[in-house]
Amino acid sequence: MNLYRSARAVAGASGDSVIDWQSAAEGAKAATDPGSLDLEPGEREAYARDVREARAAVRAVSGAEFDVPDTVEIQNRHHWIDANVETFERVMGALETPTGAFPGAARTVNTGTMTVLLAFLGRNVLGQYDPLLLADTPSEDHALYFVRPNIHKAADALEVDVDRFRRWIAFHEVTHAAEFGAAPWLSEHLEERMQDGIADLSTGSFNKAAFKDLDAAMTVVEGYAELLMDHAFDDEYEDLRRKLDERRQGRSPLQRLFRRLLGLGLKERQYERGKNFFEHVVAVRDVETASRVWDRPENLPTQDELDSPGLWIQRMGR
Repeated sequence: MNLYRSARAVAGASGDSVIDWQSAAEGAKAATDPGSLDLEPGEREAYARDVREARAAVRAVSGAEFDVPDTVEIQNRHHWIDANVETFERVMGALETPTGAFPGAARTVNTGTMTVLLAFLGRNVLGQYDPLLLADTPSEDHALYFVRPNIHKAADALEVDVDRFRRWIAFHEVTHAAEFGAAPWLSEHLEERMQDGIADLSTGSFNKAAFKDLDAAMTVVEGYAELLMDHAFDDEYEDLRRKLDERRQGRSPLQRLFRRLLGLGLKERQYERGKNFFEHVVAVRDVETASRVWDRPENLPTQDELDSPGLWIQRMGR
């Protein structure tokens, strides 16, 4: 980790964009220990086995026809930063070039902010299903990443078996692959709402409807993943979730501030809200009914329906 090199990369931000993405990536990696990728004998096959078995179990529970990505990577933290800086650049590409008296200063501040964000996430993300939203070509495959140093660090901190913990992460990420496989329209749906929201932000306005729709869709994505985990994972995992929650609550004030700024508290709210929605639907009907959310975009619950699942059940009954 070299904080001087990180600061120098940010200070050297240049170009015509709101953010100098190359400098942001260089700065984030300079501020982040990459971690070890010295795999133990059989470890690579263990990752592959977890993914295969998760796919079979999730297919059986959901009835969805899907496959896991061709790209399944065991990464260190620098690999994750490199993979995700491209995603951030695509998503935020609609932002306009800085204007005003000091566009260079604005670019440096923006680049510094993105550097801090990438470094923080790079040190904390465990696994990731990446649907490669807004990819340049439709043929680009989705991807599945495991950040090995973070998985081992978290397992040690939680005092849990690393193999069991890794398997739990694999099951969770494969549930997301199932969702996007069951709903080929989902990527485009999320892309349109992100583009609408970011395009308006670039002009100084806030598209409340676009972000509400995006929040509702992501709540369904996270909640349905939890539903599949409850039915597909072949072991108890409440202790893992409880320990992760305790670890989040025990973070330092600065870490908690970062999580709020990055919207990670919102993601946890989406987990709980989505989980509550699907638990109600399954209790009243069944998993098959819950899976109807992926039949078409119109079947996604509204914000009101997420809080009152009976309204969605009634609508689906028509």
